Amino acid sequence: MRILGIDPGLAIVGFGFVDKQGNKLTPVQYGSIQTEAHTPEAERLMHVYDGIVQLIDRYEPEEIALEKLFFSRNVTTALPVAQARGVVVLAAVQRGLRISEYTPIQVKQAVVGYGKAEKKQVQEMVKLLLKLSAVPKPDDVADALAVAVCHAHSVSLNSKLNEVLRK
Repeated sequence: MRILGIDPGLAIVGFGFVDKQGNKLTPVQYGSIQTEAHTPEAERLMHVYDGIVQLIDRYEPEEIALEKLFFSRNVTTALPVAQARGVVVLAAVQRGLRISEYTPIQVKQAVVGYGKAEKKQVQEMVKLLLKLSAVPKPDDVADALAVAVCHAHSVSLNSKLNEVLRK
C-alpha cells in the first residue's frame, strides 16, 4: 500500500510517500511544495492544489493521511493553513483517495510511543524507522513522513482489530 502523508500549510506543504508491505515501511519520495509570501493567497492555494494533484498523479498513492489542524492561540495563521488543507483534501477526493486524519498527539504516539514527544524526537524516529541518511528538511517534510508512518501503523492495528472482531 502506498500512503501519502501531508503536513498542510500555506507557505510550505510537507509531503511524504511511504510504501507499506507487511511491517516494512519504505520511503518513496518526499519533499515540500512552497509558495511565495508576497503572492496573492488565491494563487498560493492554486499552487498547492496543482502541486498535490501532480504528486498524486505521478506517485499514485492508495490513501492519504493528513495532520489535523490544531491551533490554540493564533487564528490568523490557522485560517490560511485551513484553506491550504482544504485544497489538499479536494485534490485527494477528486482522485478518489481515502483520507485519514491524525492529531499531533496521535502522530507522536505512533512514531515515538509518547504523545508529548519533542519535535526532534519525532524527526529522529522518522529517520530511524525509514532508514534515511538524514532528518528530512524543512521540518514540514519530516512531519509529513511522520503522518504517513502513523497511518501505516494505524492501518495495521485496525486490520488486526477487524480480524479479532470477525472471530
